[in-house]
Amino acid sequence: MILPVLILLVISHYLRALRWKLLIEPIGHHPATKNAFFAVMIGYLTNLAFPRLGELLKCTVLARYEKIAVDRLIGTVIIERIVDAISLLVVLVITFALQTGLYNQLVETFFRSSSPDESGSTADLILFILVGIAILAVIVWMVWKRKGPKDVFSLFKKILINVIKGIASIGRLKKKYLFIFYSVVIWSLYLLAGYLGFFALQETSHYGLKEAFTILSAGSIGMIITPGGIGAYAVLLEKTMQLYGLQKGIALAFGWLLWIAQTGVILLGGLFSFAAFPYFNKKKLLETS
Repeated sequence: MILPVLILLVISHYLRALRWKLLIEPIGHHPATKNAFFAVMIGYLTNLAFPRLGELLKCTVLARYEKIAVDRLIGTVIIERIVDAISLLVVLVITFALQTGLYNQLVETFFRSSSPDESGSTADLILFILVGIAILAVIVWMVWKRKGPKDVFSLFKKILINVIKGIASIGRLKKKYLFIFYSVVIWSLYLLAGYLGFFALQETSHYGLKEAFTILSAGSIGMIITPGGIGAYAVLLEKTMQLYGLQKGIALAFGWLLWIAQTGVILLGGLFSFAAFPYFNKKKLLETS
């Protein structure tokens, strides 16, 4: 059952290439779909070792073969990241809406409150700590950069404006509904891949879409907090699947199994794309030289 998961992940990456093309078209360029796909896979492969560098590299390699300004491509990638952040937020909302009380369960699992009655207060404490860390980070930044409250306000204002501009730019796309459709399908494929992954092990075969939403949420966060999600992805899935009564060893094995499937697609696809880019663009390279 891992094979269908691999196929779904490849399709999701291909759809990301198609969605990226929709963002590139308004700036006056129409890159070949194969080149956009190769660039996406190279970006993912680079991110495994150097987080965020992959976004720059995928723009650089596509710009080389399609003769597009790199800075203009970077703008499209920023919009993609904004859309992905919003999509993850929607997934989290759906996850907690389908399973009321899941947040307190997660807090109790990860931070081990001494009794169930304390889970609510522990959740509040964790939120308080997170807010405190955020405030402390802002203060350190102010001291380090010698900035004042007005600079902090300006920074957040600039970030907010850029987010709004990014979202608004989607509305100006000629094929905005197709862009939204691709975004929904991409995340639906992630969800379906996790759901099918349950059938890879007998011990997880009885879980359904509710649990699939949970592992999609946890796995996405794991992919963010460490390069390529290494370690964090499997551990987060282990902890979340234990909420549903799955034995610890099996839960950890399941997490690593899904991570290996995703990483395997990126490794093979990325390495293939590095070789395929020049091979399928011989004419363009000759014209350039």
